[in-house]
Amino acid sequence: MAKRVLTTESGAPVADNQNSATAGVGGPILLQDQHLLEKLARFNRERIPERVVHARGSGAYGYFEVTDDVTGFTSADFLSSVGKRTETFLRFSTVADSLGGADAVRDPRGFALKFYTDEGNYDLVGNNTPVFFIKDPIKFPDFIHSQKRDPFTGKQEPDNVWDFWAHAPEATHQVTWLMGDRGIPASYRHMNGYGSHTYQWTNAEGEAFFVKYHFKTNQGVRSLSADQAAELVGKDANSHQTDLLQAIERGVNPSWTLHVQVMPAAEAADYRFNPFDLTKVWPHGDYPLQRVGRLVLDRNPDNVFAEVEQAAFSPNNFVPGIGPSPDKMLQGRLFAYADAHRYRLGVNHTHLPVNAPRTAVVDNYGRDGLHATRNGSRHDKNYEPNSYAGPAQTDAALAAPLAIHGWTGTHEAPAHTKDDDFFQAGELFRLMSEDEKGRLVANIAGGLSQVTRDDVIEKNLAHFHAADADYGKRVEEAVRALRED
Repeated sequence: MAKRVLTTESGAPVADNQNSATAGVGGPILLQDQHLLEKLARFNRERIPERVVHARGSGAYGYFEVTDDVTGFTSADFLSSVGKRTETFLRFSTVADSLGGADAVRDPRGFALKFYTDEGNYDLVGNNTPVFFIKDPIKFPDFIHSQKRDPFTGKQEPDNVWDFWAHAPEATHQVTWLMGDRGIPASYRHMNGYGSHTYQWTNAEGEAFFVKYHFKTNQGVRSLSADQAAELVGKDANSHQTDLLQAIERGVNPSWTLHVQVMPAAEAADYRFNPFDLTKVWPHGDYPLQRVGRLVLDRNPDNVFAEVEQAAFSPNNFVPGIGPSPDKMLQGRLFAYADAHRYRLGVNHTHLPVNAPRTAVVDNYGRDGLHATRNGSRHDKNYEPNSYAGPAQTDAALAAPLAIHGWTGTHEAPAHTKDDDFFQAGELFRLMSEDEKGRLVANIAGGLSQVTRDDVIEKNLAHFHAADADYGKRVEEAVRALRED
């Protein structure tokens, strides 16, 4: 085998990679040492802005295989036949902490999945919880600011966390999830994934359905107590990354079974609560789970930076047969995610291998910009329409149109007969065993008792009382006991 030669970025061979060029033995370094300057300059630029949320992440490649016929609900080609496989990339993440944070912490987990379909990439951006803290994107920056490091103290502050929740009663459901037993997954392999948002499916006849995605782990759900998590963080802050990497390297490929809940579009307007409210679930008794297929992860990335850190997921990346719903949080994310990637990675981030379609052909009039790799030839025009056989529109909508009416303005979400910020949080509490309830109350009280303002504590206690009288009583007593110590 021929010996490999070290080169500069321009391809010139490097004579000496151990010693800088100097003015004589022991003299000062020379500005003409191009190799030294290039190495230092490149080193200074190795990092890109980290994600504001979901910065800490892990990922793997795999495939999705259809196991059940869902063509009555969607015309999406990658779901068109039983047995069909589509390559995927899945990125897991924590939400609040920075890139250097630990894995085993109490925090929702991102579950972002890219399908490399024949009709283009389809991105499904979700979490390991079926609900979220808020239901309007205008509150998202404020929510994240309250959960991130305080500008003065430089650390997460219970005052900020609970003060925001005190003013967001709709968060009570997700707080109950987060502080419960599933708040700290044992690993990425041992948690469910959810699309969380409501999406639209459209079949070949043009019939529209609203759907929710549920990825059920085939490894079984396993979680950590607060004490177990603290011990694990001390041993291996990268515990979830270690587990995922080693499992796939051993050939123990994690898998999930995808189910969907399907609501005929005509039923949405009169459903007893707003079906597009991200703080609520659809009871399975109303819309049971229907199996779709199996997701398997079987290959680790070769380079974490190139394939995990630069992976870009945008919920506005739809394919024919799948589209958005009136879910306000989803609507906000249709803009925000893609815009974040253009800031972090540049306008041509879709040219990067992890983000580029695998089998679908990209053919449009996008040109130029930083890191452009597809600019066409001398024969390709950069405008449309044209007389030179350039790509043209199909006139076929990806999904069914959404009916709208009323006046423009800042409106609260439409009220349904059973809309309530607390009922589902109470239902979740009442489903728990006595031991689960005890751990939930202890987790909530541990944080809430650290809040310095009595009025903020009282507002939060009122939310738990509204969800369930026993829930509120237990939290109130636990907080009082801790504050009296």
